[in-house]
Order: sequence, then C-alpha cells, then structure tokens
Amino acid sequence: MVPISLLKEFVFCKEFNDDQLNKLAALASEESFLAGTQMYQNGDPARSLFLIQEGKIVLFIDNYMGPHKPPMQVTVDMITKGESMGWSAVVDPYVYTLGALCIDDTKVIAFDSFGLRKLMEEDNNLGFKVMQLVAKVISTRLTHTRIILVGERGLSVLNEY
Repeated sequence: MVPISLLKEFVFCKEFNDDQLNKLAALASEESFLAGTQMYQNGDPARSLFLIQEGKIVLFIDNYMGPHKPPMQVTVDMITKGESMGWSAVVDPYVYTLGALCIDDTKVIAFDSFGLRKLMEEDNNLGFKVMQLVAKVISTRLTHTRIILVGERGLSVLNEY
C-alpha cells in the first residue's frame, strides 16, 4: 500500500476522489529497478499498471529483418517521471505489447493487475475512469509511434536520393 498523497502527485490519479484513491492505494506497491533492467518484454503476462516516480524507461519492439539477421530494437516511446505505462494490465488479453527497459535507475508505483481489474468490476465508476485514462495513454503512445514511423519513412526516402 502507498499513501494516497503520493498518488495525488500523478496526473493519472487526478480524476479520482479520496475514497477511490484509498482503494487504488491498497493495490499499489513501490518497486525499484536498476538501470539496464528489462522490466518486461513483449508477450509477457501484464502483471501491473505502473506510475513512474523516478527514472527513465524505453518502450521498444523488436523488428525482425529476416531469418539470418538479428532483430533490430525500435524505440516506440520514452516514459519518465509522472507518466504511466502498462495499460495491458487492464485490457484483454492482459499481455504486454512492448518491451520495457530501464535506462536510468527507476522507481515506480505498481498496481496489481488482478486486484485492479477486480476493483474496476466492483466499482464501475472507478473502472470507467481508469479506462478513460488508459485510452489517453494508448492514444498518446499511438501518436508517438506514428511520429517515429513518419520520421523513419522520411529518412528512408531521403537516403534514396
């Protein structure tokens, strides 16, 4: 459990009242990761939704270029203090869709996925707010991915001349 005063520091938690924050706090724990630690990889069961207290995390996907070449790691987004990640914890099939690598020593608040989904089912108002916030995270991540793809496509066209 973490104090609700800590949760109130995050934009992700601004929409919740104190009763809802107390329920969320009961599911939360603080975790630390050293720089270079891979928190999870694409395809892992989504065990937590995370709020970043300190540090920097790269979200990436491996791009396979063929059977005789090693995969190329493509950065999709960079997550820093105050942001959230791990939306797969509340979206079926509850599997992470990207890898997460800490590039700095990192401290997070982790919400247990099973407990969070149960709470969302029991408290529909809270669950609706969580899903609205998760939709914003997904939308932002999609926008960042589009920017990266357009940038890479532009570079490949420039290299042809």
